[in-house]
Amino acid sequence: MASKKSVKSKARGKRAAKPSARKSAKKNAGKTSAAKQRAKTAVKKAAARKPAAKAAVKKTAAKAGAARAAVKSDIKHPVLKLILARLDEDQAANTIHIDLANKSTIADWMVVTSGRSNRHVNAIADHVIESLHKSGVPQVRVEGMPNCDWVLIDAGDVILHIFRPEVRAFYNLEKMWMREPAQA
Repeated sequence: MASKKSVKSKARGKRAAKPSARKSAKKNAGKTSAAKQRAKTAVKKAAARKPAAKAAVKKTAAKAGAARAAVKSDIKHPVLKLILARLDEDQAANTIHIDLANKSTIADWMVVTSGRSNRHVNAIADHVIESLHKSGVPQVRVEGMPNCDWVLIDAGDVILHIFRPEVRAFYNLEKMWMREPAQA
């Protein structure tokens, strides 16, 4: 059995630990409040800089939107307009459309665009196909969905090619179709 003296010293030890823990907590609390103050100051400085950056982004976006609207307003073909709008929403890169009316009988328009990755190409293709079905375009034919390196969507008068950037550079379809016929 423990003596009274040892029990009291154990109890004092426990009591003694509590005030020191409180002191260290107060010291740490002072440090954290200073850190919080520095963080608040940094946030305020960043917030002061943001309006100018936001305004620049809005101007750039407005210019890009106006340019896209001007291009879309020139287009009379409803399926082509629908496809270009969908590609713009899905952030497809380097989208070009080529008038094939006087060059080929396979279609009136060809659209060539790129996705960032296989997954992005797949998502773009799925959204375009869904939009075409909802708008009532009959018999949309699709090739290349399993690999998603190059997806071809045939919407009748409009043929859409969605590439990964490396595959697009390799095949270079737009160069072939945009070339002027040779003079005889």
